[in-house]
Amino acid sequence: MAFTLRQLQFFIAAAEAGSVSGAARALSISQSSVTEAIRALEDDLGVQLFDRLARGLMITQKGSAFLRHARQILADVATARTTFRDEAPVTGRLSLGVTSLVAGYVLSDILQRFRRAFPQVELNVTEDNGDYLQHLLIGGELDVAVLLTSSVRDRMAMHVETLLVSPYRLWLPLGHPLGDQESIALDDLAGQPLIQLTVDEIEESTRRLMGALAVKPEIAFRTRSVEAVRSLVATGAGLAILPSLVYRPWSLEGDRIGIRDVSGDLPSVQVGLAWRRGAPLSPPALNFVRSAQDGLANR
Repeated sequence: MAFTLRQLQFFIAAAEAGSVSGAARALSISQSSVTEAIRALEDDLGVQLFDRLARGLMITQKGSAFLRHARQILADVATARTTFRDEAPVTGRLSLGVTSLVAGYVLSDILQRFRRAFPQVELNVTEDNGDYLQHLLIGGELDVAVLLTSSVRDRMAMHVETLLVSPYRLWLPLGHPLGDQESIALDDLAGQPLIQLTVDEIEESTRRLMGALAVKPEIAFRTRSVEAVRSLVATGAGLAILPSLVYRPWSLEGDRIGIRDVSGDLPSVQVGLAWRRGAPLSPPALNFVRSAQDGLANR
């Protein structure tokens, strides 16, 4: 039996999350669904895509090769959706919501794609925290929001589609002793100074993660600025655990920042779309959803 697009989506989510449980959380489905999809995919391909470890999954060499094909297949499917659209220009107004973290690292590419395809749509963008955007969506004041879907609370009232999963990783300055270790565990961070980002759900996720350690890291600095985190880490003021989505290898001052995986059940952030259930999307909103699906599928 040929593999399905759904199996490819589950495989990609598992590869990005590094565990069945992480993929299940990202997709809002059961772990058994992810496990069955991966097993069926491996049976169909005749190769082992993951090594099953005690603390998660490690993608195999053949799995890494197939991951590139899987992403390309989904990207081609997303592109095919646009092939036979009506050529009549789409007009109207789109009220869009976005959280601050997403605005800085995801929205610009989506908006560029949307504006190029639909230049006659009037666009109004509201940036605020996730809870307030959800309030505006339910009240009909926004058409669509681009946000961290893992923080959406009322799933009965909204349709939620996760398009991008970004795992947490350790940021550290070049030359830090942890950078020379073959592997890094969460317990290795005990007693280390930590730079904490306090936007969206990042602060709470980091607090829960550090709360599991017997010896807590020292919170050396709290900030809402990712650029401040980069500068402080690069100059040796502390380490940071943040989603790889917002990682860049250089600070504004030109100092280099390293990044490493940490073993253990680290969280991830899921970026995607939300809109109100029970209300049909307007043509501008529907086309924005498609543009976002196409754009994030290619990241």
